[in-house]
Formats: sequence, structure tokens, C-alpha cells
Amino acid sequence: MKSKALFYCTECGNETPKWAGKCPACGAWNTIVEQPQAAKTAGKGASRPAGGGTVRRARPVTELEADEEIRFSTGMRELDRVLGGGAVKGSLVLVGGAPGIGKSTLMLQICESLCRENKVLYVSGEESEHQLKLRARRLDVQSERLFVISETSLGDVLESVAAETPDVLIVDSIQTLYSDALDSPAGSVSQVKDCTMALMQLAKGQGITVFVIGHVNKEGSIAGPKVLEHMVDCVLYFEGDQHTAYRILRAAKNRFGATNEIGVFEMRDSGLQEVENPSEMLLSGRPEDAPGTCVTCVMEGARPVLAEIQALAVSSPAGNPRRTSNGFDYNRFAMLLAVLEKRGGLKVSACDAYLNIIGGLSLDEPAADLAAVIALASSYLDRPVPADLVAIGEVGLTGELRSVSQLGQRISEVRRLGFTQCLIPSRRTGELTAPEGLRLIPVRNIGEAIRAALRPSG
Repeated sequence: MKSKALFYCTECGNETPKWAGKCPACGAWNTIVEQPQAAKTAGKGASRPAGGGTVRRARPVTELEADEEIRFSTGMRELDRVLGGGAVKGSLVLVGGAPGIGKSTLMLQICESLCRENKVLYVSGEESEHQLKLRARRLDVQSERLFVISETSLGDVLESVAAETPDVLIVDSIQTLYSDALDSPAGSVSQVKDCTMALMQLAKGQGITVFVIGHVNKEGSIAGPKVLEHMVDCVLYFEGDQHTAYRILRAAKNRFGATNEIGVFEMRDSGLQEVENPSEMLLSGRPEDAPGTCVTCVMEGARPVLAEIQALAVSSPAGNPRRTSNGFDYNRFAMLLAVLEKRGGLKVSACDAYLNIIGGLSLDEPAADLAAVIALASSYLDRPVPADLVAIGEVGLTGELRSVSQLGQRISEVRRLGFTQCLIPSRRTGELTAPEGLRLIPVRNIGEAIRAALRPSG
């Protein structure tokens, strides 16, 4: 008798009894695939933890041990910062990013430091052992405590772990692993879920720190079911333009530290080099006395980072002006243009407007609003912003400026990098003590900010 077929969404893992062009759960098109029910049943059995029928007894929370997690350094301060102070023993970390961005390079590069105190097993499903040797030689990773294996079978990987008993396991990548208990191909929803579950049980049951590399889809999220990110302890995204040398490692989820923390690296021939002061990197090469540029200070986790916002406003020959933003939310960009015209008195609706964040950084907090407005006004009026001025503040729909969090920490970073003027919302002026050499300019709305920041040309 033919087994009943089930259908799954390759994006979110939602199960449906019949095929549909659009997933009813996540709304993605052409992502429903057929999988035999036997594979689903086998997957459930395979993902059940071994150990017989013993059932754990629930205990009161007062009886549980409250020992702090055991952390150890990965050898890279920027990676330790993103992880919350270092890797945690028994944790499962997922590292995602675009092809060629440097995920495998980062994982292999930290092995040299990890092998000083730990035994590391590197499992590669995409490269041969010869290729791993060549890359390890280029990165100067030469340790007898680093063991490598080129394998895609989950069962063989677990046997290698049992034989070598490593302290750290690196899997490159989760989409290449497959379980013999399932009939579906490697990279499918059921395979990714089952293999990740097995690695999670390995990490929690034996106290092995597991790093898993994951591919990303065309939308930029981890390929496979969304539940994959819920299963792991930490999700790191490796971002950056492949045409530039700088890479940004961002924590999207971290059970042992702060989220939205970033680490900055520079890709070189010898591997990834840490950038300890990303503000200097993002501001390097900034033009002098050029209209359409302004500096702001944003918080990336617990770190203040100075970023340069560039804008260009030119008269549009068409009836429908063009709007383009890179590294800045498009809807917020459109809102700031409307506020600038209505409350600032600048006719930007008839202009093509472009906004760009230098260095590949993505600004997603409102503190960058004021700098974006000043950069747009500077380009429209063709007046440069003083090179020693920084603008920090959120812009409301009535043109008012609202205060932002951690303003004291931001202005300290502003002064440390040599800036002498800082535009801030007037509502927080009395609560702050300006560092020596920094002049705080309180402003109430965007009109006052534009007049204070832009000097007449000539």
C-alpha cells in the first residue's frame, strides 16, 4: 500500500496535508515540497535522545544548581565580545553568512587558539581534507590537537566524536549533513532539523561546544526551517560586501550575552584581522568640506560606534523622483524626507534622494535620524557640515528632536575620536556633563539643527 505523502515548507518547516503554491504559515511562494510520511516518522524516532526509557524527574527550581557557565576564550577578542565574553562549554552556536564572506576562514582561524587548551574536531562536508590542509597552512594553523575529517553522514560524524572525544566540534556546514534514518536529501527541512537536534543533544549531554556553519537563502536568513534558530543557543551573522575588505559579525540571538553586539574584521591574505576600533575604520577617507555628509554615533550592543551618513539630493527630471537607501531603513528614510520638507521648509519632494551608510554598516536605531536629516539638508543647500561636528537624536513627525538612550556614553566616544561639537536634543542637556574639549549644542527641532550645523558657503 502506498504510504501517505505529506508536504513541508522549505522556508519555515510548516506541515500541510496537500500541496499549495503559497505557504499558509510564512507566505513564501513555491516552497512546498513533498516528503514521504515514513521519513517524517523516522525523523521523530531518530531525534529521540538515547538512553532507554528512563524519564527524568522534575525538580523544584530551588534545588537546581546555580553555577556560572564555564567560559573560555576563542583567541579573537572581537568574537569573544559578540559571544558575550567567550564561548560557553556545552553551547550550540550557529554562524551564518553569504557564500565567500569568511565563515569557514573564521572557524578554522580560531582553532589555533582553541587547541592550546582544548581538543578540536573540524568536520567539513564541503571541502576535502587536502583543501583543509592548504587553507590551514595559509592561515598558519598548525596544531596536533586539531583533527579534521571530510564527512557528510551524521552517523559517521557521531562515531568520530565518540572516538576522538573532542572539547570543541565545528561542523561546516549543517546543510551538507544527512541522517540515514531519513529518505530526504541533505539540506531538506527534515534533515536540517534532525541533524541539528542530534548536535544539540551532543552539546548538552556531553558538554561539547559545537559551532555550526549555516548557509543563507536569497533573503539573507539562515537556509532551512526558522525553528533552526530557536534550537541553538547563539545565532551569529557574518555580514559585509564581498568587494570590500571589512566584515561585521553580528549576534542576532545569544542566550549567554547581549544581542545586536558586533565584531569587526578585515579580510587579508593571511586571514581575518581584528579591527579593535571600528569607528576609525568607518570614518577613514572621509572627505573634507564636502556637502552631504554627517557623522552620528549609534550603539551596537554595548559599544558606541561612529558612522558616516552620506546623502545626495538632486533635482529630478521625471515626475516621480527616485528614492534609494543603503544601510538605512527605506521607510524611515521616506519619513525623514517628508518631515524635512514639511517642518524644515526644503523642497526635497522634487528631488531624487539617495542615502548611504559608509563601511557596510546597517543603522537600525532612531539616534541616526538627525544626522540623516542634516546630511540631506547639506546636499540640498550645497553647504558642508563642519568636519568636527557629530549629530545624535531621534526626529519626530512634527520635526521635534527626542532624546536617545546612553547619550553620555555616546558623547564620550565622540570626544575620544577628536570631535569638538555635538548636536543633541535639548531635553537631555541638563543631565549631561560634556567632556573637556567637546561643545554640546542643544537643539529642539530640525530647523534649529540645520541652522546650527550648516554654515553659508564661501
